[in-house]
Amino acid sequence: MPTISGHAVHATTTGTGSRAVMIHCALARHESLLPLAAAIGGQVSLFDMPGHGRSADWDGQHDYQTLVTDSAAALCNGPTHVIGHSFGATAALRLAVEQPDLVHRLTLIEPVYFAAAKGTPEHAAHATAFRPFVSAMLAGDDVRAAEIFNDLWGATAWAAIPGRLQKYLVDRIHLIVASGAAIEEDALGITSPERLGTLGIPVTLIRGAATQPVIAAIQTRLLNRLPNAREIIVPDAGHMVPITHMADVSRAIRAAGPETG
Repeated sequence: MPTISGHAVHATTTGTGSRAVMIHCALARHESLLPLAAAIGGQVSLFDMPGHGRSADWDGQHDYQTLVTDSAAALCNGPTHVIGHSFGATAALRLAVEQPDLVHRLTLIEPVYFAAAKGTPEHAAHATAFRPFVSAMLAGDDVRAAEIFNDLWGATAWAAIPGRLQKYLVDRIHLIVASGAAIEEDALGITSPERLGTLGIPVTLIRGAATQPVIAAIQTRLLNRLPNAREIIVPDAGHMVPITHMADVSRAIRAAGPETG
């Protein structure tokens, strides 16, 4: 179990062969990506982000995206295929930009790097749709905030989620706020044309055809800025595509190219 800035991070490795690291979405845990890991094959390392699963709670002080990025870096044993979903995809992209020696291939599934879409109608619509979540958090209504967030980004209606899982989401909803500045403002310029223009490794962008429109705007910007990127769109899928359409995503990852790590 690696320790990142004082946070004990639960990690596991499955399979043998070419190396990959997977980073799950916010409010999930590493188990959500185990079926995908098995389907793509090879040796895949997964971890619970701080505050998730069996990892230690976030201390409320260290930058959250930095912790997740550093956790992924700790699992890279030389050049690695890094695969991230949603917020996990933003950490994967940051890792590739900041430590290119650790990443030889990148798969970004529905990356929520909202800063990349600034100035588009889709980003404006996203900001409007997210205001009720912000209001609920400011009012201290974590239950309502979790319900709103789930309605926007989840795959299952709130009322259909078992109570135990609802509690898991509510207990961690503050981590959405913790991760917000990095993906909404991108003060480090990770998604800037200058920084992405230096990333020559193969990048596969995957999204669902029925996802939030802002994701399409984000991926379009990333495609225009990355020298060696391609996009795959999964029909009838939403934001949780690596879980709801796992077979389609695994085929897309395998078809994107052979591993070299």
